[in-house]
Amino acid sequence: REKEALKEALFSQNRPAEIIGNSKAMLSVFQLVEKVAPLDSSVLIQGESGTGKEMIARALHQRSGRRQQPYVSFNCGGFTEELITNELFGHEKGAFTGATETKIGLLEAAHRGTIFLDEIGEMPATMQVKLLRFVEERTLLRVGGIKPLPVDVRLVAASNQDLKEMVKA
Repeated sequence: REKEALKEALFSQNRPAEIIGNSKAMLSVFQLVEKVAPLDSSVLIQGESGTGKEMIARALHQRSGRRQQPYVSFNCGGFTEELITNELFGHEKGAFTGATETKIGLLEAAHRGTIFLDEIGEMPATMQVKLLRFVEERTLLRVGGIKPLPVDVRLVAASNQDLKEMVKA
């Protein structure tokens, strides 16, 4: 009970305890976290590398109604589409050579919680289409699967790139 009381006291402060900053810009970020955290919507965090995007994602999770559920993080940069698909969606036993058992993906592992997809702009465009289908339908198919699985997850993504400019290009 004491642990829960301390956690509640931390969450009731005007800013996430793990994030340091008193500038006008940071206070604005803290206010935005307070407004957005209770909502059950997807969130995109943009900023330069090293600015604490993952810390903001964790703060959103910790201040949400999903805080007692899993928080799962995945960096989308530098991986092939096949590896990202397998990591996010999992696979069924026998789906490919070496798939000796069923593996749940990170989206399924985050069920009822939050998944943080870092460097989403690095994700191959073809994989973004698969992710969009998941976001729209909130169901996934494991690699080699035939039965759609419903998954309730809050999606928080981050990028150090200007995604609007990337879309224009």
